Amino acid sequence: MGRHGLIFIMIISLDSVLGQVSYSIPEEMVKGSVVGNIARDLGLDVKRLKSGKARIFTSDSVQYIELSRERGVLFVKDRIDRESLCRQTTPCALHLQIILENPMELFRITVEITDVNDNSPSFKNDQRRFEISESAVTGSKFVLERAVDADIGVNGLKNYTLKPTGNFVLSIQSHSDGIKKVEMVLHKPLDREKEEHISLLLTAVDGGEPQMSGTVKIDVTVLDVNDNAPVFTQSLYKAAIAENSPIGTTLITVSASDADKGTNGEVSYSVSTAIDSETDSFTINENGDVIVVGEVDFEKAKYYRIDIEAQDSGGLSDSSKIIVDVIDVNDNKPVISILSKSDLIREDSPQNTVIAMFSVLDPDSSNNGQVNCRISGKLPFTISTSSNDFYSLVTDSELDRERSSEYNISMTCSDEGVPSLSSSVTLTLQISDVNDNAPVFERSSYEAYIIENNTPGLSIFTVKARDADWNQNARVSYILEDSSVNGVPVSSYVSVSADSGVIHAVRSFDYEQIKDFHFRVKAQDGGSPPLSSNVTVKVLIQDQNDNPPQVLYPVQTGGSLVAEMVPRSADVGYLVTKVVAVDVDSGQNAWLSYKLQKATDRALFEVGLQNGEIRTIRGVTDKDAVKQRLTVIVEDNGQPSRSATVIVNVAVADSFPEVLSEFTDYTQDKEYNDNL
Repeated sequence: MGRHGLIFIMIISLDSVLGQVSYSIPEEMVKGSVVGNIARDLGLDVKRLKSGKARIFTSDSVQYIELSRERGVLFVKDRIDRESLCRQTTPCALHLQIILENPMELFRITVEITDVNDNSPSFKNDQRRFEISESAVTGSKFVLERAVDADIGVNGLKNYTLKPTGNFVLSIQSHSDGIKKVEMVLHKPLDREKEEHISLLLTAVDGGEPQMSGTVKIDVTVLDVNDNAPVFTQSLYKAAIAENSPIGTTLITVSASDADKGTNGEVSYSVSTAIDSETDSFTINENGDVIVVGEVDFEKAKYYRIDIEAQDSGGLSDSSKIIVDVIDVNDNKPVISILSKSDLIREDSPQNTVIAMFSVLDPDSSNNGQVNCRISGKLPFTISTSSNDFYSLVTDSELDRERSSEYNISMTCSDEGVPSLSSSVTLTLQISDVNDNAPVFERSSYEAYIIENNTPGLSIFTVKARDADWNQNARVSYILEDSSVNGVPVSSYVSVSADSGVIHAVRSFDYEQIKDFHFRVKAQDGGSPPLSSNVTVKVLIQDQNDNPPQVLYPVQTGGSLVAEMVPRSADVGYLVTKVVAVDVDSGQNAWLSYKLQKATDRALFEVGLQNGEIRTIRGVTDKDAVKQRLTVIVEDNGQPSRSATVIVNVAVADSFPEVLSEFTDYTQDKEYNDNL
C-alpha cells in the first residue's frame, strides 16, 4: 500500500455486528488498488467469504470499494475524490458493512480518505476593479476576494501575496472560525494626476507539495474625493431559517451607513465569495434584504456562513458576515434496506432465530431522525437491534406449521417527527414441516360385523387415521399388530391394507366356533423418525341359518322297536311323550316350532307348537288300533327355515303282552314309510 498504507485496525465484538476494521487511504488511488486484506484483518478464512456469499453494503449512492472473495481483499472500484465526497468535512470516511450468510454475520468497515494536493487555490472572478478616491486616507481598507481551495489541512490555502507593493500592501486577518479576511490597505496616498490606473496581482498559494497557486488581477481607478467608507451596523449577524423555505423568503435585513453625501454616500450590497457554492442559495438586494433564491437543505448543510459587502459609489467598502442556522424539518422518511433474509425456516426453529437483518437510515436530526420499528399484527416475531441503525427480525415464540404455514410480515419504521413519517416493507416467510404430529384415528375404537360363512378376502370395513403434518410426514400406513385369537395368530383371521386401512377377512368364519374377536391396528406416518398411534377393533360374527334342528328325543334307533304306551283309560290331554330338539344356531335361527306332519289317527293326538309335547285330544276307545305312528316335523325360524323329522311310535294298550301280540316293528311298515 506504499506510504499511504494501513494506519490501524480495531476489532470490537458486538452481538450481530461481529467486528469493526478501519483503513486509511489517499484519495485518487488508481482503480484496482488494494485497500487492505480484510480476510486477515477480520480473522476470516477466504473459504468463509465464498461460502457466506460475502458482499458489501453501503448507504452511499456510489460504491467506491469492492470486495474480492477469492483474494480476501478490498480494492478501489471507482475514483475517489475527497472534495466531492466530503467537501470541507474532516475526517472524511466511507462506512461499509460486509454481510455474510449461513450463519448471518455483519462486519463494519471504515475507510478514511486522506487528502492529496490535487486542487489549486482559485478565485471566483479572475479580475477585480476598484475606483478609489485620491483623497482616500492612508490605512484605508479594501476587501479583496478570498481564494477557495477544495483541499484541506496542509494542502489547503496557506497564504496571499500582492504585487507590486507601491501604494498598497496586503492585510490578512484570521477569524476564530479559521477563515481569513483579505484586505488591500492603502499604504501610500494616491495621486490621480501622477497615476490614474494601477494594476495589481493578488496571488493565493497552498501548502502542498508541489505548491499550487491561483491569481486575480486587480485594476484600481483613482477618483477624486470620497473619503468615507460604508460601515455595517454589526460585524456579525445571526439568523435562523427552516429547511425547505420557499424561494423569496427574507432571511434577514442588514444595513451599512456612509457619512458621505450624494452619490459618494450611496451604498450597494453584495454577497462575497463563499467557501463553497452552497451560499449561492442566498442573495441580497439594494435594501439589504438577504433573500432565499435556492434550496435550503438541512441534510446538506446544518449552517451557512454568508459573507456580505457594502460598497459606496466611490469604491470604499466594508464587510460583515451572517451565520445562518438551518432548522431541521421532518422531510425524510426512514429508508429500510434488507441486508439478508431467509424465505423458509423449520417449524421447530428455536426462539431468537434470525429471519432477516436490515438497516434503517433517516438523515433528519434529533427526534426527526429517531426511528422506531414495529411489526403489524400479532405474529410470533419481534425486532431487535444490536447497534445504531442495524436491526434483526427474530422469532419470539414457538412456530407451528399446522397452525400457520406462511407469514406475511409487515414491518413499519417511523420517525419521531411531527407529523411522523414512516416506511414499510413486507417479507414472506414459509414454515417447513417437522414430523411433530402422530396419526389420529377417527374413532377411539371400532366395531365391525361380518356374517358367517363369508368368502375369504371379503372387505369387512375400513379404519381411517389423519395426520396434521404435510407431505411425507402425513403419509399414513396401516399395520396389523401381532396378537393371537384362541391361540391362533390374528393375521390368519384378518389382514389390513397398508395404504387404505381396509380390513379383509382372511378366512371364512363359523359363528358356531367363534362369535367375536378383537385386535389392534397401528397407524404410522412416513416421518423420520415415524410417529404412530393404535386403535382396538372388535369383529362380531353374525349367525346364518346354516344348521337344521337336531332331535335329541325320542332317539331314532334305526330298526329296533321303541314305542310309547298309552293306556286305553287315558283321559283327554294325556301326555304321551315329548319331542326334544335343539338348534346350534342362535337367535331366531334357533327358535324351534313342532308340528304333526302325519299320524295314523290325526283325531287322537296333537303336538304342542312350542314345547313338542304329544297329548291326546280325545278319550281312547276300544276301537283305536294298538299301533299308532306319528311323524313330527321340527322347524327353526330362519330365513329360509330348516327342519328335521322324527317318527314317534305309540302303542295303545293296557299291558305289555298285549303290545307284543299286536305290535310289529314299525320299520317294516312299508306303506307308512312310503307315504311319508
